[in-house]
Parts: sequence; structure tokens; C-alpha cells
Amino acid sequence: MDTEMYSLQPVSIVIVNYNAGPLLIRCVHAALEQAREVIVVDNASIDSSMEKLRDSFPMENRLNLMATGKNSGFAAGCNIGLDASTQPYILFLNPDCILGDYSLQRMVQVMESDPPIGIAGGYLMNPDGSEQSGGRRAIPTPWRAFVRAFGLYRLEKYWPCLFYDFHLHQQPLPVMSIEVEAISGALMLVRHEAIKDVGSWDEQYFLHCEDLDWCLRFRQKGWKIKFVPDAPVLHYRGTCSRARPIFVAWHKHKGMLRFYKKFFHPQYPGGLMWIVALGVWSRFGAIALFYTAQHIYRWLGNPRA
Repeated sequence: MDTEMYSLQPVSIVIVNYNAGPLLIRCVHAALEQAREVIVVDNASIDSSMEKLRDSFPMENRLNLMATGKNSGFAAGCNIGLDASTQPYILFLNPDCILGDYSLQRMVQVMESDPPIGIAGGYLMNPDGSEQSGGRRAIPTPWRAFVRAFGLYRLEKYWPCLFYDFHLHQQPLPVMSIEVEAISGALMLVRHEAIKDVGSWDEQYFLHCEDLDWCLRFRQKGWKIKFVPDAPVLHYRGTCSRARPIFVAWHKHKGMLRFYKKFFHPQYPGGLMWIVALGVWSRFGAIALFYTAQHIYRWLGNPRA
């Protein structure tokens, strides 16, 4: 791609890296083709991703590499990048995401068409081109999470208000940008002016649910969230977390409970919240047991591995 063909967008792209490997270089290359500034915050990676990134872009003055020295979590890394940003828009981008041609330009166009839009997200794709879950969704309230966990979303066609499924990627792809309740933190274009109003990422989340928290806080302040279907971004989901699935699952479920307690505790009876908590930790226990059994099986099959 020739940079001269594209006008660089007034965007600071913030990428929080943790052992993203070769994908980090591809991610940054696509980002530099479209944005005025790219900030990579490294959360104490132990692979060679940052060294290889420096070697790949030795003279690039639009690339700002920052090392935290410790892994304080995704939200904390995002806030470090946010503080270093200089542009009116900030794109928080996972290091395993590759921006499509003109995708950033299209998201900026949508943002600039309507000043009350605080956040915009694009079309997150799997490697096979299918739409990924999470790119457009509703807020998973405790009731909606219960409906999803027990498969009651299948009744949505009969009682859509009662058994609403918060995953929207199964619905037909809209032909133009639409307002949604939430998008994914893997690809989140945010207006700097709106961040001043809402506040930064909640660093009490280590990994997962911090994006839902932010989306809900933006909506509470009256800012719109838009999903932009004609801004494709390839997402190799799980690249940074695949090596430690139980660790990731622990923080995901812990984040879910923080999210529910923070926003929904006053709305639900205490007994129901205890049931929700029991369901969340039971789910984590099942996931941990699965990965442990899988590890043991592989070890028995190849003890030297």
C-alpha cells in the first residue's frame, strides 16, 4: 500500500501489546498507513515482538513505543497510551487486528458526521471473512446473560423483548452505520472530547469487560455508539491470550462480576445477584476443568512436551 494514496487520519492509534508475536508488525504497518500517530504500549512481553517491531520501523517518527515494565492489565495499558496521545480521535486497537484499507477513514467520517457520537467500531472479521461476535452487541445485563447461558435466546423469535440475545452478529449485516449499545475493545475509535466527559478506562478490570464498562458509561453520559459495517478489520482473536487460557478465563469471569456489581446491583435483589455470582464462578470452574483435563491428556500423550 502506498501511503501517499491515503490521507492520514487525525487519529492516535493505541495498541497494548502482550506477546503478540509477528502479528504486531502487521498490525502496526497497517496502522501507520492510515493514522497520524501510532502508540504501542508493551505490558512486559516476554517474547521478541517489541524488539522485532523496533527493527522493522527504525526511522518512523510517528511510532511511539512505550514499555510499562509490568503487566497491569489491558485497561491500564490503554490509559497509558491515552495519556500520550495527541490527536482528537483515539483508536484502541488489539495487536492481533489488521485494519482494512480505508477502514479508519470510514470510521472517522461517521464520527465527524454526528458530533454526539462518542465511540465507533468497525466490522470485526474472522480469518474466513465471517463476522466475529462482540463487534456489535447489546449490554449483557444479568438477565440477558442468564438467557444466553441457558439457551433461552432461541425463544427470541416468539418473545423478543423477554429473551433478547445480546450477540447481534447473527442478525443481518446493516447496509449503513447503526447505533448499538456496545462494541468490542479490540477495535474502538473514541472522541477525545468525549473521554474528557466520561473519564478514562476503569483499571480495576485486568482483562475483559472493561470495554462494556466504558460503553455503558458513555451511554449514561448521553454519547452515541455506532457500528460501521463498511470498515472491515481482520481479527486473529486470542493471539495474546492463547498460552494462558485459565488465567484469561479467571480475569474474564472476575471482570463480569465487577461489571454486574458496579452497574446492576441496585436493580436486582441480593439473592438473584448471589445466583448470578454462583453461575459465573460455576462457568469458570467448568472452563478451568476442561483446560486442565486437556493439558493432562496432551502431557500423557507426550510426556516430554
